[in-house]
Amino acid sequence: MIRMGIIGYGYWGPNLARNLAETPGAAVATIADLDANKLALARKRYPGVGTTADFLALIADPSVDAVAIATPVRSHFEIAMAALQAGKHVWLEKPMAETSQQARALADEAERRGRVLYVDHTFIYTGAVQKIAEIIRSGDLGRLYYYDSTRINLGLFQRDVSVISDLAVHDFSILQYLLGEHPLAVTASGTNHFPGTPENLAYITLFYESGTIAHTNVSWLAPVKVRQILIGGSTKMIAYDDLEQSEKIKVYDKGVSFTDDPNQIQEMRVGYRTGDMWAPKLAATEALRTAAEHFVACIEHGRTPDTDGRFGARLVELIEAATTSMRNRGETVFTRSQDKAA
Repeated sequence: MIRMGIIGYGYWGPNLARNLAETPGAAVATIADLDANKLALARKRYPGVGTTADFLALIADPSVDAVAIATPVRSHFEIAMAALQAGKHVWLEKPMAETSQQARALADEAERRGRVLYVDHTFIYTGAVQKIAEIIRSGDLGRLYYYDSTRINLGLFQRDVSVISDLAVHDFSILQYLLGEHPLAVTASGTNHFPGTPENLAYITLFYESGTIAHTNVSWLAPVKVRQILIGGSTKMIAYDDLEQSEKIKVYDKGVSFTDDPNQIQEMRVGYRTGDMWAPKLAATEALRTAAEHFVACIEHGRTPDTDGRFGARLVELIEAATTSMRNRGETVFTRSQDKAA
């Protein structure tokens, strides 16, 4: 049985506690938070679980095998490094650190100590993204042309991260998982409409060596909530609406063909194909439960998580690149990592 400590019982901590407590092979041992009221709620929900305001005491507890960290991003590096150095496995919320340098240091530390470092990019573990990955890897879409995402809503405004770190990072993680490659370059434009606050709106474009181009529109300042992705391939296309209760994914047998045949030069060089649409069945398991089971299995069997420290560090690099481009009025920023995703 893997005994878990949870640090941070605010917005996301209760979700972690619920899923980890219900995951076979895991048990929540202790919950830490600076807010006495939140600890009171934790004790009421989990009477047999210890609580503390001292996260260092939790980390030092020899009976705790792994630590889940759901605190503000500015504290991730300090807490996660302390946990790794104490020999704990670590579950770390996204983004994993404020800087890519910190993120790489955490990944290095985890590898050096042989500890599992899982970064919670939860969308990777949704039935929808898992199914899209399956379709792409089967070759059914053909060559991948583009990825176009709209991820907007009214709020929630964050104090310590911009809309890129909060929303665009979901698309960065999905792209890294689906494509298995890091973008060569990034351009972004955006702004903060309220002085002294992080940027609340951004448009980001990513360029890949394979020829795929990806674009995402993220905003905390929209009158409606939209979570839609379009993926275009040379053979088929996918529409993904995360807010749909059923048929979140629709696969369209639509596309275009192009010819340079001189015998057809007088004809249209572009042809259009329209076929059927189908909506594949998706796994109904909650993504966070799937992620929790994956984390426990990685610890038990010595496996590397799909979203490990290296994966998380690449995404922090993309956040930095997009932020640099945005603050320099859309200049092209070439990314540091050119390696393939694990």
